[in-house]
Amino acid sequence: MTSDTPIIGRSILIFAAWAVLGFLGLCIFLEGLDRDSWAVSAAGVAVVVLAFVAHIVVNGIFDTGFTTGETVLGIGAYGLLGLVFLAGALGGGMTMADYYSGLTLFGVLAAGFLAYLFTRHGLRGAFSRFHVKPAAGDGAGR
Repeated sequence: MTSDTPIIGRSILIFAAWAVLGFLGLCIFLEGLDRDSWAVSAAGVAVVVLAFVAHIVVNGIFDTGFTTGETVLGIGAYGLLGLVFLAGALGGGMTMADYYSGLTLFGVLAAGFLAYLFTRHGLRGAFSRFHVKPAAGDGAGR
């Protein structure tokens, strides 16, 4: 099978992992916000982390990385949730438990993302995924 051929089994497993663990984690997280309980929200974050780990395990089984669409969806969702959290914090309607729950979610997801990059590509490889050196003829050294 070539790398351009879609792997249906991988897609089904990833969809199933996020459908079960991702939505369960989201429901537990929202329940924690509703009950004003950081501990319940943190349990929801832990289940979302399990979904992320399941995704990485499936990628390891199929010897692939994240697809471009998965990457865009993940970064976009993180950014959108960040804007919603920021709007809620600036609006003043958040309790301290809600505030700490949001900070826990974003901190754990950011740490997990960095841990994935460092373990998958190493420190130098993770840095070079974002840092692109200009070509020698593009004004380098000015």
